[in-house]
Amino acid sequence: MNSPILKEIGTVFIPVSNIEYARDWYCEILGLFPEGEIQFGHLYVLPLNGTDIVLDSKIYEKDKTFKTPAFHFNTQDIEEAYNFMKRKGVSITTDIQFNHYFNFEDPDGNLLMVCKC
Repeated sequence: MNSPILKEIGTVFIPVSNIEYARDWYCEILGLFPEGEIQFGHLYVLPLNGTDIVLDSKIYEKDKTFKTPAFHFNTQDIEEAYNFMKRKGVSITTDIQFNHYFNFEDPDGNLLMVCKC
């Protein structure tokens, strides 16, 4: 069956309370240099390899953050990724599970995951 909808994800939106702080925090944990501008006063695009992330302070509501990970960040070394996040002072919510993944929270309480690829 043909569909005009492509089999790919264009971007993932993450609700954040402070766009500048979130931009800096995500850039630091992902090893990115903040490039580009905050758009329309509430959007910042994190350029990744593949699907991008859009941080959005307009959609933020304290009780509507990610309670389960909607996606995961890839790593080739789960132990090093875990230790890196610990050194950065990131709120890690699980130990490494099955030698494969761990969960953490961003400063707004969005639950995210790092997974060994």
